[in-house]
Formats: sequence, C-alpha cells, structure tokens
Amino acid sequence: MSARFWLVIPAAGIGARMAADRPKQYLQVAGRSILEHTLQRFLDHPALRGVVVSLAADDPYWPVLAVASDPRIRRAAGGRERADSVLAGLEALKSEGAADDDWVLVHDAARPNLALEDLQRLLDSLADDPVGGLLAVPARDTLKRAGADGRVQETVDRSVIWQAYTPQMFRLGALRQALAQALRAQVAITDEASAMEWAGLAPRLVEGRADNLKVTRPEDLQYLQVLWSEPR
Repeated sequence: MSARFWLVIPAAGIGARMAADRPKQYLQVAGRSILEHTLQRFLDHPALRGVVVSLAADDPYWPVLAVASDPRIRRAAGGRERADSVLAGLEALKSEGAADDDWVLVHDAARPNLALEDLQRLLDSLADDPVGGLLAVPARDTLKRAGADGRVQETVDRSVIWQAYTPQMFRLGALRQALAQALRAQVAITDEASAMEWAGLAPRLVEGRADNLKVTRPEDLQYLQVLWSEPR
C-alpha cells in the first residue's frame, strides 16, 4: 500500500521568462489553468491527506479558480524565495494536524504533466525509506562544462548526472528543520533535496518520465497544447 501524504505547492512566483500578462501557473491550456491541471494530478489520489498552496499575498487569480473552494486545499502566504514558500506551507500543515513523521510531497506549480504512474512509483519506492527522495531523469545528452569565455572546458560524465524533477518527498519534520536551518545560514536552496543534502542526508533518486516538464518558456506551453490536443 502506498504511503499517505500531504502536498505543498509553492506558487508565489511570477515566471518572468514567460513574458506573459500573469504568472505562468495561471496561463490557460486545454481549458484550465496550469495550476489547476497540476493540482488535479494529486487530488485524484486516494492517499492524499490535504494540500497547501503557497501564494503571493496580493494574488488576484487564485480566488476565482473553481479549485480554490476545494475543502482539501488551504492557502498559505508565499515568500520571496521558493524555500520560504515551502517552509510556510509546512508550517500550515503543522497547524492542520500533520505530524513530523508524515510524508510531504512538494511539487512545482507549473509542472502539470506528472504521470500518475510516476506519482505512484515515488510513493511506493519511498514508503519505507529513511530519508525520502525525488523524481528524476538520467541525463541523456552529452554534457559540457563551460568556462567564463563561453568555450568548452571539459565533457562531463553523464552516467552520474540526473535532472531533478518534482514531486520531492520527505518527512515533514526533517524537511522543515533542514529548510529553516538552511535559510538561517543563508544557503542557496534550489529545491527541497538540496536542503536535505545540506543537512547531511542523501535523498534517493526515483526515475520518472522525461515529459514531466516544468513550464518555463512559451515553447513549453505550446508543447503541452499539442500534447493535450488529443483526448487524455
């Protein structure tokens, strides 16, 4: 049986590289916002206990979404950085009764194409893991390390390189402590796994699908529009 879990979605960013009139998580594709597609991937799962979405204080788009009234979802105040938003989400879960040893999944708001089988694989693979881990994909292309002059310094061994995706899955108490300590130390935290690594732990890599893309640029949205043009 898969682990029961809580979910935190950090969604306070503006997605400047999309050059759109609103944060990228609110752009429409296949009749709904990206954020609604993202949330639905988890709301359909029977092991879900509850969700916190961390949003900007002045976010005018969330309240008008139909999903905003879902009783399983609570809103929290997003922060300046991703780590601040995730930590706020974890604090909100604590106030909802989540325990330190409960599993929490953190997932990007603009990563709406998570395969349900990948979610299940993550839950099953990490159910008894002492640390937790994340969905990831082994590097496929030849990788180059660049110098300051923009020229190749070396070719990197791709056999040991993985692309980190989300969801990332850790115990609430351990992740909360790692994020809080890293923020106090002013450590650059790019994802939840990096906070756990900084705390001296080694998250497990769980291989997922490469099409679990994060919408970052206009062409990503175009890709989803084509991908989802057929019945899903």
